[in-house]
Amino acid sequence: MSVYILVVDDEPDVEALFRQQFRRDLKSGRFTMEFAPSAPAALKRAAEIRDPSLILILSDINMPGMSGLEMLPRVREDRPDVPVIMITAYGDAETRRVAIERGAVGLLTKPIDFALLRHEIDTRLGRAA
Repeated sequence: MSVYILVVDDEPDVEALFRQQFRRDLKSGRFTMEFAPSAPAALKRAAEIRDPSLILILSDINMPGMSGLEMLPRVREDRPDVPVIMITAYGDAETRRVAIERGAVGLLTKPIDFALLRHEIDTRLGRAA
């Protein structure tokens, strides 16, 4: 069974950054990362991965069209089994409060602390095993 992490961000360089940071994990097949360029695309993909192999969604907050905060309650309704961590350049208390109220399990600020993110992923992999 492949284990998926879905990354949602409209910035094209995010995929390259994540692939570089997790290249060993991806190469070894420890998990698979998929990338969605928008909230609607992420909602569609989250609905398609119906087995429990989708273990984490990482989503930017500020995106054109539907924001990550607007997507959050919809993805939580459709996939309550999948934790969502929001990513933002603006880690203020109000943004954090809204994200948690809408169902996020955490909030990471940019630039991303990849050591902290790796710890979160390792925790999810442990639970999925």
